[in-house]
Amino acid sequence: MFAAWIGYLLDGFDFVLITLVLTEIAAEFHLNTATAASLISGAFITRWLGGAVLGAMGDRYGRKTAMVTSILLYSLGTFACGFAWGYTSLFVARLVIGLGMAGEYSAGVTYVLESWPVRWRNRASGFIISGYAGGTVLAAELYRWVVPHWGWRWMFWIGVLPVLVALWMRRSLPEAGDWQRQIGTTGTEGERPHPFRPLFTGRIRPWINAALGSAASVALFGVFTPVGAGAVPGLSAVAAVCLVAFAAQLGGRRGWLLYVALMATVFCAFLYSWPIQALLPTYLKTDLGYAPGQVTDVMFYAGFGTMAGCWLAGFAGDRFGTRRAYAGTLLASLAFVFPVFAVQDSLPALGVLVFGLLALGQGISGILPKYLAGHFPTATRAASLGFVYNVGALGGAVAPVLGAQLAEGMSLGRALAVLTFGLTLVVIILVGGDVPRRLGRLVDRQAPEEHLVPEAGEGGTPPRQASASTPAPASTPASTTPASTPAPGEVPPDPA
Repeated sequence: MFAAWIGYLLDGFDFVLITLVLTEIAAEFHLNTATAASLISGAFITRWLGGAVLGAMGDRYGRKTAMVTSILLYSLGTFACGFAWGYTSLFVARLVIGLGMAGEYSAGVTYVLESWPVRWRNRASGFIISGYAGGTVLAAELYRWVVPHWGWRWMFWIGVLPVLVALWMRRSLPEAGDWQRQIGTTGTEGERPHPFRPLFTGRIRPWINAALGSAASVALFGVFTPVGAGAVPGLSAVAAVCLVAFAAQLGGRRGWLLYVALMATVFCAFLYSWPIQALLPTYLKTDLGYAPGQVTDVMFYAGFGTMAGCWLAGFAGDRFGTRRAYAGTLLASLAFVFPVFAVQDSLPALGVLVFGLLALGQGISGILPKYLAGHFPTATRAASLGFVYNVGALGGAVAPVLGAQLAEGMSLGRALAVLTFGLTLVVIILVGGDVPRRLGRLVDRQAPEEHLVPEAGEGGTPPRQASASTPAPASTPASTTPASTPAPGEVPPDPA
């Protein structure tokens, strides 16, 4: 748990570095605002690919191997940013960071979820995701001390330190329990899962999928860089069609609709959460006229609110069930949305309200990995989770642009409030109403309720009956196991 949390903290640290030093980079390389902003979006171009490829590596070769590889990718990519000699070299390094960042999510969370006792897996999910918020706070604090004395390149050179963590992980950590019992001990390597096999069957399909992958990458490059100015709607449609085509193949005849529904759910989750994450500092400086020190104070409230919310979400998820906790916490967060943007003159009051909004609205994302992972079996969990999450994460790149466009017709504060409130309601309906699973059952009526942890109120067994110390009877055939009882191997015995 500690190793994966550190990996995710350093992931958050490396990801936000570019946002902190963007003005310094733009000044040195003589970049305009749009070109400089494309450096932030660069990581999103490769996230879908990194999540799928490193997730498939985790399914086939082990969660630990994929997690170590992802850390090496994003830390070495960050280190390379410090040696950039211009826009192009820095953009390429950002593409590498995107690959590793996406893989860290799929590999890290599956590693922890499959290692902890099943009755505590929501809080395991919340704990590990809280590391990302801690990384952003750490980066902001180091920025204050490093850049004024040594320059922006040193921020990226410090970002290579995760390599040491990866080497320690590779040497010291065991493999995830569920994967080791169900996959790692199953005969030869040829018998292990190959999540990408559907993409390479036949003689024509590999070429078609290569063309789809190239088209998706080129389209996303055009969408998130100035190159595609004026053609963003068309390029967005091309990218969406290509990514849905991949989802249809990876999900198969019975799972394709579930994949698409989960991608849409994550996309909406990013749309409600990222406008505040990306534009809150701008709102504080432009609408409220806050000084840099005051902005830093509010951002600390936001960062620690998100961390506390992740911890709270984990305990709530284990107590009430993942979907109930997710929807209920988001519903409570709506009470904070408009008050946050109504406060004008009191920094302490704003800080308390931001803490509450981020704890309930952003912190609940701590159990998003648990929510997604429960839809997929162990054999394809990392690849499936990595793909649907990182395709949906494109909403994080769209959200700031959408918020800025809304602000053209109203104040930025009101635009952020409207966008956050409206999209939060959408996610409450999607998750609370179990919409992805219901849609999935339109094409697969035999789909189980929960692959990872059966939960009370979600068609599974109560948490006390689904504890890790109570495995399913080995003599019960999977085909006759009722929906309320996990199939053999899905709930492993607790080594403790």
